[in-house]
Amino acid sequence: MPALVERLSSPAHSRAQLSLRSETLIIIVAVFLAAFTNLAFFRNAHRAFRDDPQLWLHLASVAAVLGCALVLLLAITAIGRALRPVLTLLLLVAAVSAYFMDTYNVFVGDGMIQNILETNYQETLDVLTPRLFAYVTVLGLLPAWFVWRTPVHCAPGWRHRLRRRMLLIAAALATAVAVVLPLGDFYRSLVHEHGRLRFYTNPLTPVSSALRYLSGPRRARAADAPLIAVGRDVRAPAVDERRELLVLVVGETARADRFGINDYARDTTPELARRDVVSFTNVHACGTSTAVSVPCMFSGLGQRNYDAELAANRENLLDVLKHAGVAVLWRDNNSDSKGVADRVEFQSFREPDVNPVCDVECRDEGMLHELDQWVDAQGGQDVLIVLHSMGSHGPAYYKRYPPAFERFTPVCETNQLDECSNGQIGNTYDNTIAYTDHFLAQVIDWLKPKSDRFETAMLYLSDHGESLGENGVYLHGLPFEFAPQAQTRVPAILWLGPSVDGVDAAAVRAARHEPYSHDSLFHTVLGFFELDTSVYEPKLDMLRYADDEPTRAHLREMRQAMAGAP
Repeated sequence: MPALVERLSSPAHSRAQLSLRSETLIIIVAVFLAAFTNLAFFRNAHRAFRDDPQLWLHLASVAAVLGCALVLLLAITAIGRALRPVLTLLLLVAAVSAYFMDTYNVFVGDGMIQNILETNYQETLDVLTPRLFAYVTVLGLLPAWFVWRTPVHCAPGWRHRLRRRMLLIAAALATAVAVVLPLGDFYRSLVHEHGRLRFYTNPLTPVSSALRYLSGPRRARAADAPLIAVGRDVRAPAVDERRELLVLVVGETARADRFGINDYARDTTPELARRDVVSFTNVHACGTSTAVSVPCMFSGLGQRNYDAELAANRENLLDVLKHAGVAVLWRDNNSDSKGVADRVEFQSFREPDVNPVCDVECRDEGMLHELDQWVDAQGGQDVLIVLHSMGSHGPAYYKRYPPAFERFTPVCETNQLDECSNGQIGNTYDNTIAYTDHFLAQVIDWLKPKSDRFETAMLYLSDHGESLGENGVYLHGLPFEFAPQAQTRVPAILWLGPSVDGVDAAAVRAARHEPYSHDSLFHTVLGFFELDTSVYEPKLDMLRYADDEPTRAHLREMRQAMAGAP
């Protein structure tokens, strides 16, 4: 008897009593994922069907279907010795995804996966918070510890194991069908009217998005792969009294409706208001993330035809300018050029040893440092300078401006936006716009003295907008078809120096409310440099050309021909 008692109380016997079949462990993990990592899904489903008299019945049925879908995912992927590693990976993915969905009400779709895989360490630091570590610990590491500590009973023989796994898959499918069929009208409404809810299913959406990204077409060009030529027929004007100097500022996360010069209630742009700029008020981005918008706007493909792999394997706007003999420089205070500047001179201004204007981080205005010397070294060439700014990059908006620009208070001094009121978030974001206003004014002031040697201009265009808590949504990166206007409508600001010939500034200003998009960047820059090429589309050029300037006559004639004018 003592021996029996000792054997029953031994740790080995306790573990044997707690051993689970692999199918049982899969069901436990699936239920855990459905119940604890899908708060954002159920919150949005509740909001979508809040007037439904059978709300709770329908939510319960959706929970059951979600659980069945997770069982199917795990049953198909967590096989044999991959059981514990796959369950652990999915738990960690779900934990991280749950943090972002619960905190910012975003979903981890294709664009978000691309942003995550292409981000740099400084952007990563902006999203590391104690709450993120808590999510990973409670929803990821602790259940993963349970998965590894729990003995799993494996049936003898692969046929027997396969039969049990197929029974699990069949049971999950049968349960889902049994739940859906009696509620057909509800599920038809769910699919047709609230289809975007599926993007909040965790970790189904993150996993499917990651697989699409990793198994999709290569975005990077092989070193020995030839580029598709673009604009090789480009010709500069035969007669040009002055060289052109254009500073193109690529903004970050700026919303058109937060600029004072666009009739925003707050005066966030006092310095630009004192300069003779044209602010285009109806401009839409190509995408809702930097990784999409920046390559798209320089590609010349247009939003409708944009393809990441094609853009990576063909020449872009900067290449066309180089073919025409324009000197091109890209200065970057952001992540990088997303491949756009791979074949032109590139200078990073993220570090204090290069950028002289740094405090908690290096500032956009530092990109003007020693720019005169670079321009002087270009001899008789036309010049394009691209300044890729840090702008209003979130969620750590409070880091994006020096203390002197904290004009709107109280501010949100954390990257955990759900800890701040929408008013605090809006104040902090508006301060970033105020600093952008100052930076753009400095660019204009840098250009003004050069107008005796160059036809000078500045064009500012943001990559995408930002959600600031409207309808519970934060940040950016939603699929374009679902994204709110706050993420897709961007500011575009033009300043023309006094020496610019042939551009009808009054006509440009009169067209400031017309609809434009990122598609216009490619053609507006070609037009400013007076370049003649078959890839130039005059209807997309934001500039208007006067009748008394011979060097731009061909551009005016092309526009008139497109419009059917005599």
